[in-house]
Amino acid sequence: MKNTRLDMGRLAAMDTARAARLLHRVREETLAGRTPPIAPRPVIDASWQRMARLGLDPDRGTSSVLLRRDELEERRRTTLLAEVMQTLTRGLAGIADASLQIMVVTDEHGRVLWRQGNAGVMRRANGICLEEGAAWTERTTGTNAVGTALALGRAVQVHSAEHYLHTLHNWTCAAAPVRDPRDRRLLGILDVSGPASTFHPAMLALVDSVAQLAEAEMRERHRRSVERLRAVAAPILCRVGGRAVVVDPYGWTAAVTGLAPVDRVPLPKSFRAGRVRLPSLGACAVEPLPGGWLLRVEEEAGAPDAEAAQRVVLDLSRPRRWTVSVSGPAGGWQQELSPRHAELLYLLALHRDGRTAAELAEDVFGDRTRTVTVRAEMSRVRRTLAGVLAHRPYRFREEVTVEVLRPESPSDLLPHSTAPAVRAGAAG
Repeated sequence: MKNTRLDMGRLAAMDTARAARLLHRVREETLAGRTPPIAPRPVIDASWQRMARLGLDPDRGTSSVLLRRDELEERRRTTLLAEVMQTLTRGLAGIADASLQIMVVTDEHGRVLWRQGNAGVMRRANGICLEEGAAWTERTTGTNAVGTALALGRAVQVHSAEHYLHTLHNWTCAAAPVRDPRDRRLLGILDVSGPASTFHPAMLALVDSVAQLAEAEMRERHRRSVERLRAVAAPILCRVGGRAVVVDPYGWTAAVTGLAPVDRVPLPKSFRAGRVRLPSLGACAVEPLPGGWLLRVEEEAGAPDAEAAQRVVLDLSRPRRWTVSVSGPAGGWQQELSPRHAELLYLLALHRDGRTAAELAEDVFGDRTRTVTVRAEMSRVRRTLAGVLAHRPYRFREEVTVEVLRPESPSDLLPHSTAPAVRAGAAG
């Protein structure tokens, strides 16, 4: 058999026993450092390498210290996922039950908050500690759909011996992240797991679709909350002299006067009433409103001048939370980055002389013609970093010091990324 790569469609077309034997052999040969008969899927191979670097014993069990009941209930009560549990259950729990599987919902730390589905499979799941309060990160449980989806920030399916731990080889699972549409913060993971005999490659698309449906519901709730804030803001802005904007706690604009309208104003994490300098507006007087903030611009709107920003720290050291911090004489602020913006800023940090839209398209997509997408993304980045980034070509301003914090292992650099230029850096 040629050393091509596995794919889920090929596995599904095989006899169940034959597919299991092939996966076991692929895992055995790969972990032993030998060439397998067929290469594991890239997402699995990369996860196995992470497990090996962690020194995780593939023969260990999946036991976990469970959350105390009061702590579990507190996490359930405070997560935004509680608001969409009905949508998640309606979309997956019945299907999981009928297909002899279970639906699992975890928080952003991989702790199981809820599970529903086939009663017999839930009893079997207790044997591998797939129960409420258990931890299912890669670090605790090896390569698995929940943990690997957490590590990569995208939907993942793991079948049979693709699991790093031998204990899980009789299981199949498909998982997708659920994000807060207001700020794209990871809320948790939606997963369907069951005996390996229940494997179907379409389950991944189904789980991902239900996760997106839940995000759409949260997005609609947010839209309605902004509409309520807009109703509060309208009479207030009528009395405000000068430039002002009303935003919700996440910076989404509800109303504006005297300024060009923008979708969102980036807010620092430690935001409070008083006088605050914002990178996109300058100095502002901040007043609380029911469900948001009134920002009165105290100086000319627009980006602060370049002298206000002297140092940029791009923190890519964590596997799925990346930030950019900007500091200068007026103080500092920090902004969490989306996966794409983390890629673009990393590439600009590598090329201080700048990159054209075509060059960034080649770096990110391997296709120099995708300049429209690059320009749109860079326009969003520059709204936040207007005092830091220049364009024609895109680059960090010369007077700004840029520091990149990388993970210990190069291969853990932006593990979600498929950008050729990023992956080349991760291989070094």
